[in-house]
Amino acid sequence: MRKVIAATFVSLDGVMQAPGGPQEDPTGGFEHGGWTFHYFDEATGKALFEVFEKPFDLLLGRKTYDIFAAHWPYARDDDPIAKQFNSIAKYVATRGNGKLDWNNSRSLGSDVVAAIKELKAGEGPDLLIQGSSNLIQTLLRNGLIDEFNLLTFPLVLGTGKKLFGDGAVPAAMKLLRVQTSPIGVIMATYQPDGPVKTGSFALPDPSNEEIERRNRLQ
Repeated sequence: MRKVIAATFVSLDGVMQAPGGPQEDPTGGFEHGGWTFHYFDEATGKALFEVFEKPFDLLLGRKTYDIFAAHWPYARDDDPIAKQFNSIAKYVATRGNGKLDWNNSRSLGSDVVAAIKELKAGEGPDLLIQGSSNLIQTLLRNGLIDEFNLLTFPLVLGTGKKLFGDGAVPAAMKLLRVQTSPIGVIMATYQPDGPVKTGSFALPDPSNEEIERRNRLQ
């Protein structure tokens, strides 16, 4: 059984849009592209590389795929992430018949949910989501994400595509591990932990008997 892992950069208010640069994804008039740049220190970089240490295949939405395909094949030969991304399988949620020219890329077809369920049930490494906010909403609606590896940056963006957007459904989360970089980036891993449990801190209403007892004491 393969896990689907969402490895995502988010702001304190949950925005995940265009963390890497101003032109990465300006849709919706987003003006803060590249918001993670000044927060990367040694600890944050180390946490990011740890995500890529275990074997994985990539699971990508079409917009993120196009961004990656325009960058990683042309990165330096000694870049370990480029070498890894260029060689592994890339499964892409895409509409239409647009070409997927990046090495080892394949479309998930017209029924993305069914395709991912089939991948999860099969043999192979875990499926790592990078970016791909629209795809994440589909997976959230269908309960297909097994783990969230979040790097939360100490800033508020106000607007932009959110990790838990239109596809979010109520769910409890279990914290598996957490660490914090000196500059304030929180690196935490969660897994879904069943439905939300509710309760109340309100004092219980006194019974009629208790009310009568109190009245007698007055």
